[in-house]
Amino acid sequence: MPNPTAAIILIGDELLSGRTRDSNMFFLAQELTRLGIDLRLAQVIPDDAATITATVRDVAGRFDNVFTSGGIGPTHDDITADAVAAAFDRPIDVRADARAILEIYYADRNIEMNAARLRMARIPDGAILIENLVSAAPGFSIENVHVMAGVPRVFEAMCHSLLPGLASGRPVLSQTWTVMRGEGEIATRLAQIAGDHPQVSIGSYPFSKDGVYGTNVVVRGVDGAAVEAALVAIAEAFPA
Repeated sequence: MPNPTAAIILIGDELLSGRTRDSNMFFLAQELTRLGIDLRLAQVIPDDAATITATVRDVAGRFDNVFTSGGIGPTHDDITADAVAAAFDRPIDVRADARAILEIYYADRNIEMNAARLRMARIPDGAILIENLVSAAPGFSIENVHVMAGVPRVFEAMCHSLLPGLASGRPVLSQTWTVMRGEGEIATRLAQIAGDHPQVSIGSYPFSKDGVYGTNVVVRGVDGAAVEAALVAIAEAFPA
């Protein structure tokens, strides 16, 4: 059986303007690779309700899991929860279980539970809460879409709560062979090796060290024997 597939939708004007550098896709990709869930798409979109709704509808129909990052905080521009609810034609309102989590968290810290903070307890009907051990405000899963915070520390905490419960596959194994020659010199032979080993993915990544060009050749696959066979063929073709 093929591995489950996934996509991440990164939401935020601050990402598209260059004000904020994303790290959530990098973290998620590593975690999904370890679990055997294939991340196939990453898309960055603005804080626009219609765009979020349309994108979620489209992507949710093409992948087994969709993760969103950003736009579920307490401010006026945090519109992701409403837009995702609209994508599934679900009503959304403050939910008792989410409100209770926030009330306990803020009471323990002598912080006022105001209207802005209460916005983070608005959950679409039928959604399942995603635990947030950092700042309490939960994310949520609705069908195959998992809605999480954009703050990296909170996003990572939500991933740790969510990912163990998802259906997973075979972890992707990776091996690297370093060739002290440029990509242009090895490309033809490398293509032949890739054709001979269709069970794996072979990628080449150039670098320069002390003025000398080299290439890291990376073999990836779920079958350890197939990965090893391809690596041996590459090593024989391009001895260290």
